[in-house]
Amino acid sequence: MRDDKLNAGEAATRTLELIEKDKVHAVVGALSSAVQLAVNEVTRARGVIYVSISQSDTINEAKDFSKYTFHEALNPHMTTAAVARQTLKKGMKVAHLVADYAYGHEMLRGFKRAQAAIGADNVGEILHPFGAADYSTFMPRLMSMRPDVLCISNFGRDQANAIKQAVDFGVKQQMKIVVPVILHNQRLAVGPDVFEGVVGGANYYWGLEPQSKSAASFNAAFKAANGGAIPTDYGAYGYSGVGSLLAAMQAAGGTDTDKVIDALEKLQYDLTKGPQHYRKCDHQSVQSVLVLESKKKSAMANDNDLFAILANDTGSDDMLRSCSELGHAT
Repeated sequence: MRDDKLNAGEAATRTLELIEKDKVHAVVGALSSAVQLAVNEVTRARGVIYVSISQSDTINEAKDFSKYTFHEALNPHMTTAAVARQTLKKGMKVAHLVADYAYGHEMLRGFKRAQAAIGADNVGEILHPFGAADYSTFMPRLMSMRPDVLCISNFGRDQANAIKQAVDFGVKQQMKIVVPVILHNQRLAVGPDVFEGVVGGANYYWGLEPQSKSAASFNAAFKAANGGAIPTDYGAYGYSGVGSLLAAMQAAGGTDTDKVIDALEKLQYDLTKGPQHYRKCDHQSVQSVLVLESKKKSAMANDNDLFAILANDTGSDDMLRSCSELGHAT
């Protein structure tokens, strides 16, 4: 295990260390979209398999992709399309508050593509620095655009701070707040009152268990191994990223890189929520996309009952941009 410290340079250094010093056969991980591209640059140059668990569209595009690159996470195109289908209608006005780095830019592109297909109107976009603490200067500008929906495309502490300050400014009284990825840990950190009614996408939510045997089994095993704690969205990514790799190594009969790549390309796996597979042209994991709405406090049955599931879109290649659009031969 290594800590990339959410820094691309640190990630590249640690990845090189894992490959050259520890002689690893594969690398799994990364949370930041920029960090994963740095890891991928190192692994593909040295012929080492990399399974990324961070959202990115770029990592699947021909210029960054290699045969060693696999993307277990959802991507912004899939996520924003699913969220848009549940929250936008023709003629709606949409404004965007966007973190000014790869994650935010790709989510914005996804939302704009989805809203154009639906027929919603874009009324403005504001970029904010990564790690911003103060959003107060942005809120009056966003409110002056008079949108029906505000899409906040940022992550982690940025998401928590932006939504909290939007609520403080009374934004919810004027418009619906939508995020591309609604995060379990941020919702816990900020509380139900701030997040009430906020809609976003997710790869996993423990509340799937009544409708998914896979989720029920995963939840039970995770609780048993972690003192009763439930798995979060990114906990599920970590498990399925490593789990799919180990399943492929088992099928390949060892760690030979080309044999494991071949096994990953053929793998049909179901580790947390239902069937998944890696599309051959770009190694994107084809999987279901959840759309969740944060519950108000009075609707929560317990402290873990955070979200209502608005949609569970079955995974299919139709969710993805085409291989040719990404620059791959079909």
